[in-house]
Amino acid sequence: MAFSPITDLLVWRLKGRLPRLRRMMDDPLSVQEEQLKLLVARGARTEYGKSYGLEMEMRLDSFAERLPVVNYESLTPWIERTMRGEQGLLWDGPISWFAKSSGTSNAHSKFIPVSRESLDDNHLAGGRDLLALYTAQREGSALFDGLSLRLGGSTKINELHGVSYSGDLSAIMIENLPFWAEWRSTPSHEIALMEEWEDKIEKIAAQIVKQNVTSLFGVPSWMLVLMRRVLEMKGADNLQDIWPNLELFAHGGVSYTPYRQAFESIFPHKGMMHMETYNASEGFFAIQDRLDAPGLLLLLDHGIYYEFIPMTEFHGRHSRAAIPLGEVTLHVDYALVISTVGGLWRYIVGDTVRFVTLAPYRIEISGRTRLFINAFGEELMMDNAERAMDRACAATGAEIADYTAGPSFMDHGRSGAHQWLIEFHRAPSDLEAFALVLDAALQELNSDYQAKRHKDLVLRAPQLHSMPAKCFHNWLKSKGKLGGQNKVPRLSNDRKLLEEILLFQADKV
Repeated sequence: MAFSPITDLLVWRLKGRLPRLRRMMDDPLSVQEEQLKLLVARGARTEYGKSYGLEMEMRLDSFAERLPVVNYESLTPWIERTMRGEQGLLWDGPISWFAKSSGTSNAHSKFIPVSRESLDDNHLAGGRDLLALYTAQREGSALFDGLSLRLGGSTKINELHGVSYSGDLSAIMIENLPFWAEWRSTPSHEIALMEEWEDKIEKIAAQIVKQNVTSLFGVPSWMLVLMRRVLEMKGADNLQDIWPNLELFAHGGVSYTPYRQAFESIFPHKGMMHMETYNASEGFFAIQDRLDAPGLLLLLDHGIYYEFIPMTEFHGRHSRAAIPLGEVTLHVDYALVISTVGGLWRYIVGDTVRFVTLAPYRIEISGRTRLFINAFGEELMMDNAERAMDRACAATGAEIADYTAGPSFMDHGRSGAHQWLIEFHRAPSDLEAFALVLDAALQELNSDYQAKRHKDLVLRAPQLHSMPAKCFHNWLKSKGKLGGQNKVPRLSNDRKLLEEILLFQADKV
């Protein structure tokens, strides 16, 4: 098969990134030490660094002694001053872009500083490395002979204080894409930056059904909404009938696992490949580097220095147990702490990860530091829930649209339980059978949960509630939270979110 000159040129250029990736795998600790030295040299010139005694030639083991572990609230005064135009506070280069991030559906928004270095050396570099790793393993790929479908969130850029700009990271990326990436992307710039989500979905679908799409990039939950609308427009059963050259789906933001069954039904051909990414407003952290195996390769030379706090010792910004990469062990849940070329210093991202290999360092995302259920000592993490939900879907032929879960506390002499609000795209014929598989899978995946379920002494069987179609969509819409970067929190350790959604739905009846 003959490819266009642009494909040959881009594949050749991308090969040039492979030696750097190989060194990152072969000599990871030296690479991380180099990143820390770079950060310390730049940070010593900032007002933040000076306030904590950061010195350009300081011993690297003093870094963690002088700078505290922080959360977003700790950095808010510094970020707000930067948004008003002050420079040299958190980073010694100019910062005028701020990625607006909610993380979950909470009303509070975060504004993450985005420097030129964080764009070039991290976010854009991570995208190039993804393509380099893919094309190196997919011989004969025609990826660049077609268009890449990018599905971002609500992407309006808002001017702040006349001196800075905020918007979803996807909007900032679109505004800063290299010309070749913009040229091979769809939808059009105008549609991609639309703010009204439902109208944008319609316009994207109408445009892309006429094009040769070869790759998809986006959050699984929202990509599924768009793909179903495309199929509906064309009256097709699967995407191969519309895009016979479609070969790659690169996804991140939420776990792919609960949506696997649904995507397999519309991606029936074996040539379709998947690559998981771990990127957020704070940084592009990891890529699935092997097409035939799970695990995300930690990106160690992309302007970020990593530290890790075992969740058994995690106490938010008061944690004192952060360890460097060289001290991590396999299969332990860690809270991720980063220092970046965007001016975040020993910053708690809010995600938990665990290492699946140490040579090279590969991780999987296990949950959020605040998204878990431990009301009864069961320590149920998001990863447990996603895997158990996938098993229940596979066993019963169900397909999930969205879900959330939280505790149902002990009352009237009964033991506690977990309450699950589940919206099905395709409901199981027997909801009780679905609940049985879910419960059994959770017990197999989590020994603490299994112990609490013993003879129903602490935990009863899960309480499942099948929610009506578009329930979660409408709830997010009511909060102004439609779009790729917004999602329904999977797990809560109290009943606040459950009660809010149940009340919202009751008002709609």
